[in-house]
Amino acid sequence: MWGKEVRLSRIMRDGRILCVPMDHGLTDGPIRGIEDIEAAVERVAKGGATCSVLHKGMIKALRRPHLPVLMHLSASTSLGPEPNRKVRVGDVIEAVRLGADGVSVHVNVGGEPSEPDMLVKLGEVAAEADELGMPLLAMMYARGPNVRDRYDPHLIAHVARVGAELGADIVKVPYTGDPDTFRMVTAGVSVPVIIAGGPKMKDDMDVLRMVAGAMEAGAAGVAFGRNIFQHEAPDRMVRAIASVIFEGQGPEEAARHLR
Repeated sequence: MWGKEVRLSRIMRDGRILCVPMDHGLTDGPIRGIEDIEAAVERVAKGGATCSVLHKGMIKALRRPHLPVLMHLSASTSLGPEPNRKVRVGDVIEAVRLGADGVSVHVNVGGEPSEPDMLVKLGEVAAEADELGMPLLAMMYARGPNVRDRYDPHLIAHVARVGAELGADIVKVPYTGDPDTFRMVTAGVSVPVIIAGGPKMKDDMDVLRMVAGAMEAGAAGVAFGRNIFQHEAPDRMVRAIASVIFEGQGPEEAARHLR
């Protein structure tokens, strides 16, 4: 597992991670903030992000490396008949050839009838990643006709455990809303748990409070997309979030980096 440990040390810092996914272009097109992927990656690297998530084509589009990258292996589009059905669009050996430092897979637990296929793909990718020494980030969500509240702590704890059970090295889940309930999530898995950012928030302080709450509950960091790359100053937003994750600053203290 030496290769995997080396790569994990590249995408994490002292066991913590500040990832900026920018795979949204496949799902939603060139949305604001990632029209120019090179410039977007360069901005978050400047702020101190530890890694990004990109699809294979955008990795190829980068003229030079700015920060470690995880190649995303899942895809669906907002135009398709089943947006929650994520299909596999790449493999681990391809990520190795492109110089990625890890791979990521998106699974919507509760999706009907697509959940079984997504679980199979996660298990397959986990085996390939172990064989090739590549870290695997599993993006786990509760989405489907039987899911009434996707932020229910019990559901989030369940989907986090699914990712860990099937071999992920890092699990990404939505935040439950408060540290007390999120401790249920982090306590139930044996691998680092990070939180998703969700839709773009209007108040920067809400973002920083969410990060601080997750870290208090035992999270290893964040994977924030829109709340970083759609910010008016992505590099400063990254710096503020980094101060919470890596330096233990409170939201008010961290907000000084935004000014």
